[in-house]
Amino acid sequence: MTAASDPFAGEGWLDRVHCEDALQGLRRIPDGSIDLLIADPPYGLGKDYGNDSDKLDTVEYLRWTEQWIDAALPKLKANGSLYIFLTWRYSPEIFVMLKQRMTMINEIVWDRRVPSMGGSTRRYSSVHDTIGFFARAKDYFFDLDAIRIPYDEQTKKARSRSIFIGAKWLEMGYNPKDVWSVSRLHREHKERADHPTQKPLEIVERMIKASCPPGGVVLDPFMGSGTTAVAARRCGRRFVGFELNPDYCELIRQRLVALEPASQQDEQVTG
Repeated sequence: MTAASDPFAGEGWLDRVHCEDALQGLRRIPDGSIDLLIADPPYGLGKDYGNDSDKLDTVEYLRWTEQWIDAALPKLKANGSLYIFLTWRYSPEIFVMLKQRMTMINEIVWDRRVPSMGGSTRRYSSVHDTIGFFARAKDYFFDLDAIRIPYDEQTKKARSRSIFIGAKWLEMGYNPKDVWSVSRLHREHKERADHPTQKPLEIVERMIKASCPPGGVVLDPFMGSGTTAVAARRCGRRFVGFELNPDYCELIRQRLVALEPASQQDEQVTG
């Protein structure tokens, strides 16, 4: 694709991270074209993302959240799903907002494995993020087998009674359940990029494998460090997303280039 061509012509909007406000760019994504929406919006905690996107007061933040939700949900297919990362401070209000538009499947607690050091002396230390899992219809896509966690050999050996022989759940592993204990990306972590709230590939890949069919399309309105794009590519899915900060757009480009030959990545991020 040349710089002069329309990045949204035909399938030109696919496999791109567009450096623009999602509220603008979402208008050009065809309705009913997305299998899975993964949203990691600003949490309303005042973090510095190189702009003022996380510096809204409560009323403004919830109003903005409703705006992007109403812009993004029509892009989902009839059996599409949504995962949204949230802080406990706003998850009750946003869950209610989403319940008026979709069916809530799970509340997932991401235990970030924060070390027990220091913390508040006036309340319990917050060491988790809240993730909402929603679907548009009862027949939403969900592939549990793709995300089962294998049992170790000792556990399999302990289940040697005849009633367990050949049991699918024993051979393939167990359901990850709704508490995900996955370490946050500390400074020395091999995945860590220069982004303050980067999410682990393990979490996003689990979402994609479970809730987006092979070859399907994942939308992320707030790409940040590009983990959703990287995870989609690694899992054999297509993607589209938006990111306001041009520095993060370049970071995403670099992460994608690291996956494949540069000749295939030249137009991954468009201005």
